[in-house]
Amino acid sequence: MSHHLSGPNLRSPRGDARLDLTDVFAFPAAGAPGRTVLIMNVNPFAPTQGTEFHPDAVYRLNVDNDGDHRADVAYSFTFSQPSTGAQSVTVHRATGAAAQKHEAGGDVLFADVPVAFGTTPHVVEAGGYKLSVGLRSDPFFADLEGIVNNFTWTGKDAMGETNVFGIALEVPDADLGPDPAIGVWARVSLHENGQLTSIDRGAHPSLTAYFNAEEVKDAYNAGEPADDWANYREPWTAVLQHTGDYTTASATETLKIILPDILRYDRARPAAYPNGRTLTDDVTSARLTMVSGGKITSDHIPPHTDLLPTFPHLGHPHPYPPAG
Repeated sequence: MSHHLSGPNLRSPRGDARLDLTDVFAFPAAGAPGRTVLIMNVNPFAPTQGTEFHPDAVYRLNVDNDGDHRADVAYSFTFSQPSTGAQSVTVHRATGAAAQKHEAGGDVLFADVPVAFGTTPHVVEAGGYKLSVGLRSDPFFADLEGIVNNFTWTGKDAMGETNVFGIALEVPDADLGPDPAIGVWARVSLHENGQLTSIDRGAHPSLTAYFNAEEVKDAYNAGEPADDWANYREPWTAVLQHTGDYTTASATETLKIILPDILRYDRARPAAYPNGRTLTDDVTSARLTMVSGGKITSDHIPPHTDLLPTFPHLGHPHPYPPAG
């Protein structure tokens, strides 16, 4: 699967779906040249496993614009305590050294914006930014039953009727740095016991599901992308050699696509995974092709058709729990 249930034992980190990062997207804004949409989704199977964003968490989208695999720009999203089914979000933008700290800091872009837990998205604009946060349909598509059943395809899209909590931000390209080539990843951190702890992080889909052993998932989620190559090149090379009959050299070249775990996006080129990621990119097939060494190239599940043509692009939420 994607980063759905990215904690140990196929559970959400800390067993709390509100802290579970599912997917990250980066693509050009529709009909608005010179603007980029960044999306992070959390809370798989929302709202049945979590009815609001965690009020003690910091949800963050990080941007590296100089190629050192460290955040140069960071957008942090923090949430109020829920009250009678309502909640609000505040958005900060940090740069420089402040962007590399996991705490929310820097300039306030939006303050106390209502979260949309109903069907209709709530879109607000301020200072050249667009924001929409709330319950949306999950755009991830995959035959998960077929994958875990030795690639015996069922034709069932496991996320076809499920929802997530979506955080969508549209920004001017200049906000992300002068070079069109950037790197994007997300992180969810939690205030606990007087400190802020990184609970989940990632950018490329499906990595922790395929590559990380159960005992290292928590450490991976707490780590920094800048350390990924040193920490995970050897064990992930072994995975590819086992699943796809890679040589050490070919595994190393393949891993350069996904390590560090940063979604590279050259805005001078069309967005299509792994150059950014749109909501219709078939990332499941891309990962199956990678881990199998080209032996398995598709799970035969098409993209979702409920996407919106305009911001926030994520479709209206499905009735829950899913029928059937």
